[in-house]
Amino acid sequence: MTKPPTFRFPSNDEVLGVITQLLGFGRMYVKCMDDKIRLCVVKGSLSRYLWINEGDIVIVKPWDIEKDKKGDVMYKYEKNDWGRLRAKGYNIDKLLSGV
Repeated sequence: MTKPPTFRFPSNDEVLGVITQLLGFGRMYVKCMDDKIRLCVVKGSLSRYLWINEGDIVIVKPWDIEKDKKGDVMYKYEKNDWGRLRAKGYNIDKLLSGV
């Protein structure tokens, strides 16, 4: 059985984003911090325990091909964790104002 990951920050090749629209079948539109809207999917192993709604902040890993248009959702932040992101210097208020 897979365990959910513990709290983590995005690495160099990952970006923060906010979910703007759910499309079904594990796909969604995510507005990322680099001002791009990507079509993202939840990986199969994560989909069992990662329940996602519009307005959630997630870590997106852009694909190697079409990195400006598509990506994978790697982690979802709970609302309790948003303060940790602000303390680390991420401007999530700018992200949330666009939703």
